[in-house]
Amino acid sequence: MAANHVSFRYFVLGLLARQSMSGYDVKRLLKSLSWLIGSPSFGSLYPTLHDLLKDGLTTMEVVPRESKPPRKIYSITQAGRQVLQDWVDQPATPNAPLKAFVMRLILASNFSNAGLIAHLEQRRLQVADHQAALERVASEIDETDLRQYLAIDYALAIANAEMAWLDSTLDQLLVQ
Repeated sequence: MAANHVSFRYFVLGLLARQSMSGYDVKRLLKSLSWLIGSPSFGSLYPTLHDLLKDGLTTMEVVPRESKPPRKIYSITQAGRQVLQDWVDQPATPNAPLKAFVMRLILASNFSNAGLIAHLEQRRLQVADHQAALERVASEIDETDLRQYLAIDYALAIANAEMAWLDSTLDQLLVQ
């Protein structure tokens, strides 16, 4: 099973842990988050919901509606909560893409404080490595090549901003 599919499966499970939803509700929420996590294939949503149901990690209740098709409301089961907690307790894979980091961050309410701190510290190490690599590249580029300079400068600005956010957030969490 591909890593992105696995992350999406747990992400959907985590959303259902927050509240029961129909497939349409999940799709609408994913669309609202697409600027942050990209646009997951909506073609993968319903098979994912079906697999979660088949695996006993969710239940589905059919709610009749007047003059409309019935709504299928998915809810997480106790087994689903345990599977989700087991996933949350695992460290993210090293060099996980930003999308996977953000998806786990959106589900942060499922983390213990120590788990959230570990997740953020792992991302901080990853960003620091990326930042150092960008700084090496920046020191070697010809500043007269404006396009290359702008691209590296932009990437460094993003890395610096993320590092500042991670440091500030970790400081806040470590005080609690």
